[in-house]
Formats: sequence, structure tokens, C-alpha cells
Amino acid sequence: MLIRIYPKNPDEKQIDKVVEMLRDGAVIVYPTDGVYAFGCDVYKAKAVERIAQLKGIKPEKADFSFVFNDLSKLSEFTRGVNTSTFKLLKKNLPGPFTFILNANNAVPKIFKNNKKTLGIRIPDNDIINLIVERLGNPIIASSVHDEDEIIEYTTDPELIHERYEKQVDLVIDGGYGQINPSTVVDCTHDDFEIIRQGSGELFY
Repeated sequence: MLIRIYPKNPDEKQIDKVVEMLRDGAVIVYPTDGVYAFGCDVYKAKAVERIAQLKGIKPEKADFSFVFNDLSKLSEFTRGVNTSTFKLLKKNLPGPFTFILNANNAVPKIFKNNKKTLGIRIPDNDIINLIVERLGNPIIASSVHDEDEIIEYTTDPELIHERYEKQVDLVIDGGYGQINPSTVVDCTHDDFEIIRQGSGELFY
């Protein structure tokens, strides 16, 4: 299924429909402020397994990020976020960043195997933020890569739908995606370290 949702003023009925599907264990493709991503409710183990299968990896080995809609639920899944880290997050989110934080024991069991850290995202995108807010808990983020060796990411949601319509339950067309992924910042130590420079310029 392919549905169009406008990023500037997302249709509430469509958002509710997506939330309902996620609660039923759906796997979706959705827009972020960077590349398109596969997603599902973090508590739906079978859906997480399906995304891992799509990516050709085992769920416990997968470095899936969690997408939040704001910082208020962060402490439910992470630990040891000190004042300077929180300030850094507040300054740069929402935005095209993945911040690596220390995970706590509330991270769902399917990720438990050696998952001591957690990548967190709050994209600057009203569609996905509204979905996560209505759902009431985070969803998975895993970038949709292109099979083309030259183009790393598929930016056209219609082409994504064409390729994955039999493997995912829903593709959200929120307009063309970006070609650059998020900037990844390791915050698990006292010194912040940029692991991958993506589209986000970090403000300290």
C-alpha cells in the first residue's frame, strides 16, 4: 500500500490509520529529514524480525535506531544522560542526527543480545513525529538503501513502493527524500565523537 501524506500539514485520519497498522505489527517505510527508512513499533518482535530479514541481518545484531517525537521519553530507554549530553541533544534535535546513548534494561528483549547502546533519532519531519506521538512509544529506524552502487539511497517513494510492496505493509509518500543520511554522534563517553558525518552540522 502507498499513501500520500503532506509533510506541512499531515492528514490526521491518515496518521491514525498508520498508527493503527503499527499497533497491529505492520512494517512501514516512512520519510525522515534525511533518507527514507523502514520502521515498526519497537515492541512488535515479529515486525522487527521482518525488517532485520529485509536488511539481511539477525535482529540481535541489528543496529536499529529508535525514533522519538521529543526528549521526554528518552529516559525510559537510556541511562547516564548527563547535563552536557542533554544540552547537546536539545540544541540539535529535532534534526538529521543519530545520537548513540547507553541503553537501559527497558529496551525490548528482541534487542537485548549485547545491546548496551541505543541510537536515538528525532527527525525534523512532522509526519513521523506525529505518528510516534500518537503511537505513544518509539519506532525503529533503518535506512532504505538502493541496490545501485552509485546511488546509495532511494529518494523516490514510488520507486521504493515498487521494489518493496510485497515485503512491507505500507509506504508513506511524504515527497522526495534526501540522499544524505543522518550524522551519527557517539555520546556514550564524556567526549562526544562524530562517527559519521551526514547532513547534520553539530551545534555544541
